[in-house]
Amino acid sequence: MNTIKPIALPESRGIDRIIKGVATSDGAGVKLTRVLTGKLQHRLDPFLMLDAFGSDKPDDYIAGFPDHPHRGFETVTYMLSGRMRHRDNAGNEGLLENGGVQWMTAGRGIIHSEIPEQKDGVMEGFQLWLNLPAKHKMTEPWYRDIASQEIPQYVTAENVTVRVIAGTSNGVTGAVTREDTEPMYLDINIPAGASISTTLPATHNAFIYVYRGAVKISDTQVESHRMGILSNSTEADGVTLSAMEHARLILVAGKPLNEPIVQYGPFVMNTQEEIHQAMDDFRNGHLA
Repeated sequence: MNTIKPIALPESRGIDRIIKGVATSDGAGVKLTRVLTGKLQHRLDPFLMLDAFGSDKPDDYIAGFPDHPHRGFETVTYMLSGRMRHRDNAGNEGLLENGGVQWMTAGRGIIHSEIPEQKDGVMEGFQLWLNLPAKHKMTEPWYRDIASQEIPQYVTAENVTVRVIAGTSNGVTGAVTREDTEPMYLDINIPAGASISTTLPATHNAFIYVYRGAVKISDTQVESHRMGILSNSTEADGVTLSAMEHARLILVAGKPLNEPIVQYGPFVMNTQEEIHQAMDDFRNGHLA
């Protein structure tokens, strides 16, 4: 693990607004909280959706997500706790376990399932949908399982631990990089009384989701199970997070594509005609 010297930001981004997620279910009845909904897709471009799930009740998750299609974007599943088996029609298979990430590019089309491989205990994590630019929406599907020990991380002098899933933070490059959307995805563990700063490109939309404790950005506190959308200040160099109590959160940022977003369920394209084509391809067995 790398140890870094904390940076000092001349100016931190602030909080634009705080979002409470909506309780819902998906797949075969998996209970979750939809934090980033369709109403926020343009504000948080290139991100399309964020689901948070967490329960120690097997009935809330045991049925999982049977076979279902995707086209036109990427899914990033981060498992804090639990075991989930992935299978798809491209022949990929993998087991997502504690601290691991599954990064899947649906591209022109993929049909996959995500089924829990546990009968009890806690299953907790996130699924983030990341849009693909129009030029790559029909690219070849791609899949990678990233085990917990493969995720780069660093610790600061204040014992803040940062796992870098994607992008770069304080000189540490994550497990995945992307040219067009330039996503940053951090899991940050902040002890009580500590602070952490990281730079963010002025071009990027960004948000945090607190899943333990509470954090403060400037004078605004973001409580547990809340999303804080960061302001798009051209004067700010990044963001500084402080915790009065022990806190854990994810910090996500990305470069907007500024392209039309047309979504129908698991298909995200640029035009209605492309959506109709995706539906026809799926019905006729030509999705992938």
